[in-house]
Amino acid sequence: MSCLFCKIIAGEIPSSKVYEDEDLYAFRDIDPKAPTHILVIPKKHLSSMNDLDEESVLIVSKAFLILKKLATDEGIDKSGYRVVVNTLKDGGQSVEHLHFHLLGGRSLSWPPG
Repeated sequence: MSCLFCKIIAGEIPSSKVYEDEDLYAFRDIDPKAPTHILVIPKKHLSSMNDLDEESVLIVSKAFLILKKLATDEGIDKSGYRVVVNTLKDGGQSVEHLHFHLLGGRSLSWPPG
């Protein structure tokens, strides 16, 4: 297994876990871009959004409910937050495992860059 996020899920690489269930794992980003920066990843390896199918889209739907819960837990649900999914190189994806960034705790500019 060479995927960084698969190794984190397996416990081979330490992380600051904030949530886990049978389908998803969430942890704090080690290079945060906002006061709250949490990554939510499916436990099933999907390289990017391009790998979604009828079955895996159910996990993505669940991920959005968890992102909402984490925003509430972090106290950013009232002030606002951003969920980002980068896809492939030009989209800014740096780890080839589908993941969602939950960002908040400060004003976020647009466009992002």
